Amino acid sequence: MITSVLVANRGEIACRIFRTCADLGIRTVAVHSDADAGALHSRVADTAVRLPGAAPADTYLRGDLLVKAALAAGADAVHPGYGFLSENPDFARAVQDAGLVWIGPPPEAIEAMASKTRAKELMGLAPLEEVTEDDLPVLVKAAAGGGGRGMRVVRHLKDLPAALESARAEAASAFGDGEVFVEPYIEDGRHVEVQILADTHGTVWPLGTRDCSLQRRHQKVIEEAPAPALPEELTAELHTLAVRAARAVDYVGAGTVEFLVSDGTAHFLEMNTRLQVEHPVTETVFGLDLVAEQLRVAEGHALPADPPPASGHAIEARLYAEDPARAWAPQTGTLHRLAVPEGVRLDTGYEDGDTIGVHYDPLLAKVIAHAPTRAEAIRRLAGALERATLHGPTTNRTLLVNSLRHEEFTSARMDTGFYDRHLRALTTAAPDPHAPLAAALAEAAEGDPRFGGFRNVPSQPQVKRYATAGEEHEVRYRHTRNGLEAVGVRVVHADPRRVVLEVDGVQRKFVVTRHGDRIHVNATTFTAIPRFPDPTTQQAPGSLLAPMPGTVVRVAENLKQGTSVQAGQPLLWLEAMKMEHKITAPSTGTLTALHAAVGQQVEMGALLAVVQGQPT
Repeated sequence: MITSVLVANRGEIACRIFRTCADLGIRTVAVHSDADAGALHSRVADTAVRLPGAAPADTYLRGDLLVKAALAAGADAVHPGYGFLSENPDFARAVQDAGLVWIGPPPEAIEAMASKTRAKELMGLAPLEEVTEDDLPVLVKAAAGGGGRGMRVVRHLKDLPAALESARAEAASAFGDGEVFVEPYIEDGRHVEVQILADTHGTVWPLGTRDCSLQRRHQKVIEEAPAPALPEELTAELHTLAVRAARAVDYVGAGTVEFLVSDGTAHFLEMNTRLQVEHPVTETVFGLDLVAEQLRVAEGHALPADPPPASGHAIEARLYAEDPARAWAPQTGTLHRLAVPEGVRLDTGYEDGDTIGVHYDPLLAKVIAHAPTRAEAIRRLAGALERATLHGPTTNRTLLVNSLRHEEFTSARMDTGFYDRHLRALTTAAPDPHAPLAAALAEAAEGDPRFGGFRNVPSQPQVKRYATAGEEHEVRYRHTRNGLEAVGVRVVHADPRRVVLEVDGVQRKFVVTRHGDRIHVNATTFTAIPRFPDPTTQQAPGSLLAPMPGTVVRVAENLKQGTSVQAGQPLLWLEAMKMEHKITAPSTGTLTALHAAVGQQVEMGALLAVVQGQPT
């Protein structure tokens, strides 16, 4: 039997696997980079082994170091999690060659399916060898890995070379494999997948369907099981194809077969030879622990002939530290507080006070709701996200809540183009109009010495300004003999943590928390605007500032001071949280300054370059 498991991964998935191992009485071993030295997964494991360095290529992508760590810690099995080396056949072989149990499919099955090009050939399909105008749009796609990395949509033939180069670079960084291929891009299809579980005795379970159509940058955001509004015959066909794919490679363990469904037809995408991020929705619907099943299969146990019956509906939302309104820019900083109401499942790799860094994916947590019906599951998840306590960097919470309540989603008419159509509306959330006043009153209740207290003469209104979601809000209030007062409302209660206002006879309650210049009022985060801005922070027109902390990985060829540039022309590329971000010229003009160099680490807001526009 397995007695000790090393998880060759980090963050949320490592914590999730450790939880099951602890329930089964299995000892746990974590690995961590220097950037993850104090991370939650390294704290909760029974043993932790350091991988020197911070970049994935030096740490979590070093199979030799991972095997060495397992042996040094006395582990007898390795679970790869997802991402990194989870679909690397050479790593699986190295684990087995070291005498360790590999908690995953045979290396030969990974090899057959890990390359999406070879997987398509196995299913009787082939990528495009030569792309013409008639083939557009096409999708450039990494042959290894997943998670939307190394993927680019190309709509104009002239953009194909740059897309290939960018995808190769991103894939090599994320997966250690820069191979890419090109396939037709099916627009506005539904992304539907089938979870499978297979043992070494010939049994293959198709565990229902999942819909993962709501995606940003080809990475899933909201997933659910079962996939809604699928005809029974199409569901049966998907199950048949998934089982056929598994049997074709003698698959063992948990895996996922993915399809695009368009006009009632299923188009095979790939087979992921690992556990998926969205596995909790299948777990809750079928009443299974898929990690526990992986461990039992790895020990050689047989599955029952048939899977357990499905019950109800489950939906998962991925909570990211990112700003969807700013091109999904990842965010960093201290996560002061993360808590969700009872009744939903929270899978996370963070605890209060942890730091969200620049080196890895910005996933904070997954929130999962299960209910008898889809409508009830939607309501439960949206309500839980809305009431969740999230104090720290900007997140995609507003996007998630609005997505779940959007008519296209509630009526199950969504597709992979959902965010292309609706992003602006989904990222717009007008705060409660009295929330800024609550922030000001809570601050005033702290006894800010700058304002003084009550005077016998009428005081001038105190003015406060706050910003949120790109908008500014100005509020006014007074200190009076009877306490704090504001126009149009009655201040029922005000202390530094809680404000109650009566508006038109209705009492509105606000919970206020402050961390530096960021004030959290219920679900809205405000930034206090100083009365006298620091003049040293002003930048010259045309300044290009780093939208996030990261590493400069490329600078446009022959770019130097004095170069003429066109509006929208790519100038340099930042890598942050395993994704490449293109920095373009804001206008046509001349590059008057270039402060970025390949390999340079930059902080958010750092001056990268200056483009002086042409005179009009």
